Amino acid sequence: MTKPKIGKIANVVLPLLLGVFLVFYAYNKFSPEQIEEMVGYFKNANYNYIILSSIFSIISLASRAYRWNFALQYLGYSPKFTTNFMAISIGYLLNLTLPRSGEFSRALILQKYEKVPFDKGFGTIISERVIDLICLLLCVLLALLFQYDVLKQFLLEKIPVEKLILLGGIATLGLVVLLVVFKYAQWKFVLLIKSKVAGLVEGVTSIYKLPKRGAFLFHTLVIWSTYILTFYFGMFALEETSGMSLGMILSSFVAGSFAVTFTNGGFGAFPLIVSELLVFYQIPHTAGTAFGWILWTSQTALIVLLGALSFLFLPLIYKKKV
Repeated sequence: MTKPKIGKIANVVLPLLLGVFLVFYAYNKFSPEQIEEMVGYFKNANYNYIILSSIFSIISLASRAYRWNFALQYLGYSPKFTTNFMAISIGYLLNLTLPRSGEFSRALILQKYEKVPFDKGFGTIISERVIDLICLLLCVLLALLFQYDVLKQFLLEKIPVEKLILLGGIATLGLVVLLVVFKYAQWKFVLLIKSKVAGLVEGVTSIYKLPKRGAFLFHTLVIWSTYILTFYFGMFALEETSGMSLGMILSSFVAGSFAVTFTNGGFGAFPLIVSELLVFYQIPHTAGTAFGWILWTSQTALIVLLGALSFLFLPLIYKKKV
């Protein structure tokens, strides 16, 4: 087996194994009575709120598909809204298997069905991801503003002060070394990274050159507002999680977002991290874990459904054109 094939298999298997380990780690702490209690939460949950939560998820996808065209039109292309929507749905589905593969698939779909060159389509997607990162960091800042004391306590309990200081020192030293290497080194891979960073900066700053940048920013606000509303309405599925404040919701949303970002769609990690944080808000561990699994399962099922339908219908819609 060649190294590239081994690398591809590892990229799929390792995140899944991590998810399985996290599931085992989380549930190994529960007694049979607690597991039975969580089963009761699943049975008695108000799934009308999960449906409402899923509707906001679809709105976020639609808004993202519509917003994508602003950047593409600036480059001289105008794909159909349905193509964008299905490409994004397929991308999200593929991200559940191989992290970040969805970004490549989106660009490939536009190249195949809308004749948008891969590099240009992919460039707009990278710009999107940078904007998403900025929005996530803004959510982090808002969560810190509203819930600084709780988040500080959460971090100090999970990671001792000595380790936090050590990690902070290592991170600072690493950042300094990277900046020095980035600025002065002339190695080929450093020069390549410099060119990629320059491209990212150009992609992000190009937003300010868009003829409809106001509409672009409006849809960015819609996308992230609906993300939070998806989380907010999902919390009403269980009585124990339904009375949370805006700051509590933001903190939980940020924790869940990082879990999704750094794993295969949050498998295993999303329920674990969200439930651990909710404990600090006096939410029973069993209720927090059940909520995490209910919300994660519903959102994942929606992605699988929309992605599978897009895989099915996209070739049929464009059968005559391809």
